[in-house]
Amino acid sequence: MTFREGLIMARSHIVFILGLVVAFGIVISLERFDIEQGAKKEIEIKHSAHIPKPAPENLSADELKWAKTAWKYFENNFQTDTGMVNSVDQYPASTMWDTASYLMALISARRLDIIDREEFDKRLTLILDTLAEIPLFEGKLPNKSYNTVRAEMVNYRNQSTKRGIGWSAIDIGRLLVPFNIILWNYPDHTEGVKAILKRWKFKAMIKDGLLYGAAVNGKDKTVLVQEGRIGYEEYAAKSFTLMGMDVSQALKYRDFLSFVDVYGIQVPYDNRDPEEFHAHNYVVSEPYILDGIEFGWDQISKEFAYRVYRAQEERYKHTGILTAVSEDNIDQAPWFVYNTVFTDGKVWNCITEKGKDASKFKTLCTKAAFGWQMLYRTGYTGRLIEKVRELYDPEKGWYSGIYERNQVPNKAITCNSNAIILESLCYRKFGKMVGIYQD
Repeated sequence: MTFREGLIMARSHIVFILGLVVAFGIVISLERFDIEQGAKKEIEIKHSAHIPKPAPENLSADELKWAKTAWKYFENNFQTDTGMVNSVDQYPASTMWDTASYLMALISARRLDIIDREEFDKRLTLILDTLAEIPLFEGKLPNKSYNTVRAEMVNYRNQSTKRGIGWSAIDIGRLLVPFNIILWNYPDHTEGVKAILKRWKFKAMIKDGLLYGAAVNGKDKTVLVQEGRIGYEEYAAKSFTLMGMDVSQALKYRDFLSFVDVYGIQVPYDNRDPEEFHAHNYVVSEPYILDGIEFGWDQISKEFAYRVYRAQEERYKHTGILTAVSEDNIDQAPWFVYNTVFTDGKVWNCITEKGKDASKFKTLCTKAAFGWQMLYRTGYTGRLIEKVRELYDPEKGWYSGIYERNQVPNKAITCNSNAIILESLCYRKFGKMVGIYQD
């Protein structure tokens, strides 16, 4: 099928999506006006002239090798019966966030010619067919975790559960990103995506323009909890908007916006109290990197991303510690930590999901180093890449990072890290992921 024929086949979908994109642009423009008028002194877009804007370029020999190394993870952790991919090396479970990361890695590998179209179509068909049939939490939306071998609902210990443990609106928002790319660019798979979406009850997680996740409490009752803090909330909301859903409140940056001074940089953070709202207000690299490489940033996220990046560069200048922070799996208990610019009232705070101190696990994050390098390509991001460029197993994929305390590699190997590395390298060559691409 030629690209022209594909466009003709997909014309109804493209007209629909173009309308949504226009609406999306209006929402972002209005939000920018609202913020600048409502808090002009606080949110002045003052860094824009200094933000690097590197043009797409072909990958170097090293960069192509790095991309192929990342794809090794997806060769090793692919489940042939379901098409799903493990979230952690050889651990047969996956969240919807990790499933989305795999789909983004698959799209990136195809665009970079690491795999051919036949393998791409085969893998994509299999995973879409599985997602169209998986059991849903209360018959409404995808469960937070699934066993990748059996495609059944599990808890976070990968134990089967008929009830399920709830859904994550943020994870589902991440999954809508590759779905949008598929609808734009791969019309042969449009019906596969539609078969998935028609089963989902989106109204269950969107109320008054906000995103709500579901959880099961100690009394086995389902409770809804507003999801997302500045960075993640707006990132996830963008993909819902592209699907024609009203998430206008989730798109707003200003409602709970505050700033913390980090080495003279005014870094944005969500001022909702973690103790009152039962959610931590992590300021990390990942949502801003994903927003940049996938959507291309709006003016506000562009400004905020640069501030988050610059704070990390300034930490290096003041302390000599190469800094690229984000949430990550680690290769020892407690297994997952949040390395942050700011959270829970503290700068450079590192905590567990339950909010306990995890300072000894502060890490230079590999995926963050790649993301910032491909977005900005500054002298500092070049130093980050030099630090992490050998952090991989050639047969398994990229390690998650280096511990600051002892400079020992964090040898956790995960779907999300390898996917974001692949995405970042794809962005390096082609620019933002969401949009029209000629395969």
